[in-house]
Amino acid sequence: MRLSIAFLGMALPAGLALAIAACGGGSSNSGMSSMQPPPPPPPPPPTVDPQYRASGASPFAAGCDGVPPVGTLYANAEVEPFLAVNPTNTANLAAVWQEDRWSSGGAHGIVAGSSLNGGTSWARVALPFTRCAGGTYERASNPWITFGPDGTANLIALAFDGAALAPGSASAVLASRSVDGGATWSAPATLILDGANAFSDKGAVTADPLDPHFVYAVWDRLTADGFGPTYLARSQDGGITWEAARSIYDPGLNNQTIGNVLVVLPNGTLVDLFTELDATAGGGFTGFLGVIRSTDNGATWSAPIRVADLLTVGTRDPDTGAPVRDSALLGEISVGSGGALHVVWQDSRFTGGAHDGIALASSSDGGLTWSAPVRVNSAANIPAFSPMVHARGDGMIGVTYYDFRSNTSDRATLLTDYWLARSAGGTTWQETRIAVPFDLALAPVTTSPGAGGYFLGDYQGLSSVGAVFVPMFTETNTGAPNNRTDIFYAPAVSATGSAAEFVAAAKSGAVELTPELAQRVSDAIVDAMEARIPGWAATKRARKPR
Repeated sequence: MRLSIAFLGMALPAGLALAIAACGGGSSNSGMSSMQPPPPPPPPPPTVDPQYRASGASPFAAGCDGVPPVGTLYANAEVEPFLAVNPTNTANLAAVWQEDRWSSGGAHGIVAGSSLNGGTSWARVALPFTRCAGGTYERASNPWITFGPDGTANLIALAFDGAALAPGSASAVLASRSVDGGATWSAPATLILDGANAFSDKGAVTADPLDPHFVYAVWDRLTADGFGPTYLARSQDGGITWEAARSIYDPGLNNQTIGNVLVVLPNGTLVDLFTELDATAGGGFTGFLGVIRSTDNGATWSAPIRVADLLTVGTRDPDTGAPVRDSALLGEISVGSGGALHVVWQDSRFTGGAHDGIALASSSDGGLTWSAPVRVNSAANIPAFSPMVHARGDGMIGVTYYDFRSNTSDRATLLTDYWLARSAGGTTWQETRIAVPFDLALAPVTTSPGAGGYFLGDYQGLSSVGAVFVPMFTETNTGAPNNRTDIFYAPAVSATGSAAEFVAAAKSGAVELTPELAQRVSDAIVDAMEARIPGWAATKRARKPR
C-alpha cells in the first residue's frame, strides 16, 4: 500500500520524502572505545511531483472468461492507460486501461476510471465488453477515450475470441458513451465484427472539438488475404449511433497501416496519423509515418503524405538482452495552438541504429509538409521508448517517455524512469522526472514465438489542465507478485516554467540506411507485429500479387 503525506495541498507518496540516515558507532576488539566515522548517508531519492493511484484491485474473478487459460494471467496487473480531460469541467478526468493482462495478449477486460477532484481520487467501473464484465467476448485490448466539447465522453476498445486470424476466432471494435463524466457508460455498440477472415487492431477515438455531433473512430483491419487498410467509423450524434465502418486508405497487398490516431485542426480539417508497413521484394519490411487529411468531416480523404521514415530497432534490457514490448511501430500526434501538429515516435536515427531514442517532427501547414526529425530525449546513450505527445493551448509541447537512465549492473533488475520533456517550439527542451525508478523486469510479459517482452502498454496517457501537463502511466510494484503493475496519475505541477528556461538543445537526426540497419529495422517490425499477431510475417510473405 502506498502511504501519503500532505505536500503543497496534494498527496505525496511517503517513499518520496527525503531519507533520514541513522548514525552509528563501533568498538575495538580490545574493548577500548573507538570512534569510527559514520557511514555516508544514502543519497536522497529523486524528487518528483505527487502522484495518485488510479487503478485498484481487479473486479474480475478467476476463470471469469469461461475458457481454458492460454498463457499466463497477471491478475491485478493494469496496463495501457489513456486519459481525457472534460473541457466543460477540467476537474473531471476520465481514463481507460486493460485489467488483468494475459501473456498471450489482451486482458480479462477494460476498466474505466473517473475523477471529479482533479485526479486525487478515482472511481472505477468494469465495462461490459468481455465475459468477465457481463459481455460476450473472452478478452479485450487497446482502449481509448475522448471528451467532446459538450462534456460527453466516448470510448472504444478491441474485444476478441481466440487468436487473431485463427480458425474460429472473432474480433470486434466496441464503443460506449457517458454523459456523467465517466461514472456510468452505455451498453456497447459494435462498430465492426469479423470472424477468422480479419482482425481489427489498435483503435483510437476522437471527438470533434468544434462540433459535439461528430465522433471519429479509426483502426487498422488486417485481413487473412494480406491486406491491412485504415478503417473509419463515424458518429454524427455524439456517439449514440454510428455509420457503417469503411476503409479510408488501403496501402495494398502485403502492406498495412497500424497506429491510426486522428486529430482535428482549428479549421475543422481531420488529420489521421498512421505507420505504414510495406513488404519488400527481398522478403523484408520497411516502415514510414504518414498522414491523410479530410476537409469534409471524414467523407473523403487525401492521398498519404509522408512524415518520416520509421527507423526503429526496438528496445531490450541493456544487460540481459531481454526484449521490451514497447511502442516500436506506433506514432502519436497532437495539435497545438494555431493548428501546429507534432508527431513523436521511437527511432534509432540519432544513434546510427544502435538503439532507439525519441523523435519529433512538426508541421505548421496542417500536415502538408513536415520538419526534419529532432531528438527529444536528453540522454542520447540510453535507450528511450514509448513516447506520448500533447500540445497545450499556449503552444507548449509535452513529450513523456520511459528510459533506463537509472539502471544498474544488477542483471536481476531493470530500473526504469518516466520523464516529461517540454518545449516551446520543438528545438530546445527541459526534462522533469515523473516517476522514481521502478523495476521494469516485474512487468507482465507478452509472449509469442520469437517476440514479446516486458509490457506496460502500447501507449500511455498525456493531457494538460491549464498550464500543467498531466501524465497517466503504468508503473510496476516492488514486492507485489500478485499486483505487478498499477496506473498512476501524476500532474506535473513543478513543470510550468516559461520557454526562457529551456536550455537543453535537441539535435536533428540523419543516418545512413545501411543494409545492416535496414535488416534491423525489418526485424524490429517483424518482432513487434509477431507480438501482436503470431504468424504475421509468414502470412505477409506468402501472399503474391494477383
